[in-house]
Amino acid sequence: MIKIAVMGYGTIGTGVVQVIGTNQDSICKKVGEEIEVKYILDVRDFEGDPIQEKVVHDYQVIANDPEVAIVVETMGGVEPAYTFVKAMLLAGKSVTTSNKALVAAKGADLIATAKEKNVNFMFEASVGGGIPIIRALNSCLTADRIEEICGIVNGTTNYMMTKMTEDGCDFDEVLKEAQAKGYAEKDPTADIEGHDAGRKIAILTSLIAGQQVDFEDVHTEGITKISATDILYAKKMDRSIKLLAISKQVGETYAVMVAPFLLPKDHPLFSVNGVFNAIFVRGNMLGDAMFYGSGAGSLPTASAVVADVVELAKHIGKHIELEWKSQKLTIADYRQQAMRFFVRTTKDQAAIENAFGNVEYIEVPQAGDEIGFVTQEMKEAEYEEKAAKLGAIRQMIRFH
Repeated sequence: MIKIAVMGYGTIGTGVVQVIGTNQDSICKKVGEEIEVKYILDVRDFEGDPIQEKVVHDYQVIANDPEVAIVVETMGGVEPAYTFVKAMLLAGKSVTTSNKALVAAKGADLIATAKEKNVNFMFEASVGGGIPIIRALNSCLTADRIEEICGIVNGTTNYMMTKMTEDGCDFDEVLKEAQAKGYAEKDPTADIEGHDAGRKIAILTSLIAGQQVDFEDVHTEGITKISATDILYAKKMDRSIKLLAISKQVGETYAVMVAPFLLPKDHPLFSVNGVFNAIFVRGNMLGDAMFYGSGAGSLPTASAVVADVVELAKHIGKHIELEWKSQKLTIADYRQQAMRFFVRTTKDQAAIENAFGNVEYIEVPQAGDEIGFVTQEMKEAEYEEKAAKLGAIRQMIRFH
């Protein structure tokens, strides 16, 4: 029997226990022996809950118990999760986590510690919820050089953009609805400002580059400035607005950013709606592939965590090599990437053409006194110069 511990009994932690309980038979067949949850670490007690007898409040109880071979971390945040996870690895226990903040900040260090102790550190559920993107990059796509990853990796913002597109609602109205349905946190900053997506694309880029990408270096824009008027323009252009996390190979490094983009109907991410996530991958041998599924929620995320538990159980006493060095990767300047830009301004056509030259005008009757237009392809740095010359810009959204 393989005994495990779960650190953090919130939304994901309860899901992990539920998945193991519900699918015990099939999980045991895949592992070859039974898996049992021995401890649950939490600051709370759960009187009346069958799991109460497993609850402990001191992580050292788990670290010092030689019977525990695998630990699941679902606490969230960098500390104290980092201290606890590091202690488990040093004690010779393999760990899986759903904690993107921890992985983005400390992934390289924890992987190195796991290698030193001949155990494993896995984090499938840290990106894309139940979508198996990390395992695909680490195993199925290892023969490829990944040239681009482009994904919708935040269910909250995708739900909000879908509602704004389908119902014509304003941002504030949709945010309140998302919070009421439990899709958005009481403090939604990490989601709506793009920080959550920034951590996830930093993790994916670290994996494909084999070096540390600091999420603080990722240029990040959220959806807070997207309005119902922007949606009208998008529909006129037969495009949809999506918050994308993008990593694109540039020479020996990658250009990485998170921002709203206007997608054409033929783009594979165009129709990814609601709380679903999708990650588009382009490999130099594979070509294009897309991974799609539930990007959040208790059971989809827990399913990915338990898949890691199964993998860890199969490799007790054997370290699985994972290329992610602590040496920092200097990412490319996103302003050197060329694309087209959709712009809304209160300036007249003469001023627009004086600044941007030949543009394509987009007419929306409801737009009032402003003019919408699409630029020719240019580097972002060049756009910034022209935009400064024009002035009075209400909105800019990039084309993809």
